[in-house]
Amino acid sequence: MLKRTLFISSPCHLSLKNKQLVASEKSGVPLKTAPVEDLGFIVLDHPQISFTMKLVEELAEFNVATVLCDSKHMPSSMLLPLDAHHIQSELFRAQIAASEPLKKNLWKQTIEMKIKNQARLLEKFGKPASQLKTLARAIKSGDSDNREGFASRIYWTALFGKTFIRDRYGEPPNPFLNYGYILLRSAVARALSGSGLLATLGIHHRNRYNAFCLADDIMEPYRPWVDEIAFNLYEKYPDALMLEKEHKAELLQLMAADVYIAENKRPLMVALSQTTASLSRCYSGETRKIIYPEFE
Repeated sequence: MLKRTLFISSPCHLSLKNKQLVASEKSGVPLKTAPVEDLGFIVLDHPQISFTMKLVEELAEFNVATVLCDSKHMPSSMLLPLDAHHIQSELFRAQIAASEPLKKNLWKQTIEMKIKNQARLLEKFGKPASQLKTLARAIKSGDSDNREGFASRIYWTALFGKTFIRDRYGEPPNPFLNYGYILLRSAVARALSGSGLLATLGIHHRNRYNAFCLADDIMEPYRPWVDEIAFNLYEKYPDALMLEKEHKAELLQLMAADVYIAENKRPLMVALSQTTASLSRCYSGETRKIIYPEFE
């Protein structure tokens, strides 16, 4: 079942009643309710939102990713359960013991699919993609010669033009991309938690200050779905430096975006769980192939 995404951006108090999330005015008047078991993702974007610990406990029980936004209305932190899988310690040990050849093979698969999906997005928008297709066929184990970086320069120029610079603090459409990638990263972290994996211990990313290295690895082939939404938003709002509610609402549609994975059409949030479950099987030795979606 596709889990629901909630975006709450006004002052309210969140509590739990009869297994339902209840959003109330500060005076106590209920505004909205939703079964916790139906939720997958909540974004809280107002400094005057409060919530009860009982609700937090229930959200963790159902592996609901709760994203908290900062004073600039950008996602800044996330609540995730520490015990989300019945054989979690066994999976942790397998993940920690993963061999270097396995990790290099997994990274090769990851970058191949990322570049293939980037090429397909370019084709969808009628832009040249032949160079990316050639690069995708030439990825070596562990992407030892950094074809990903070369492909990235070609991709951004083809998608947004020669003057575009992908930068966290850059000009539009960077704000759309930033917000979308943070949401995607949060959704990947939720899926990893549900599959009993450590989001901190990456395949390729190894930054000692990064608590979500594995999420940053696994999200790579999924980035083009964010890029597609960002491209369409940029077409409509080319000068948007600050994100408005309508921009965020469109970016949140990412979670329900249709993707094709293992020859089946699935919402992106469901596909993420399939990807992380396949990664778990790779670590446990059941398979050596990680399942990623293909952009259509």
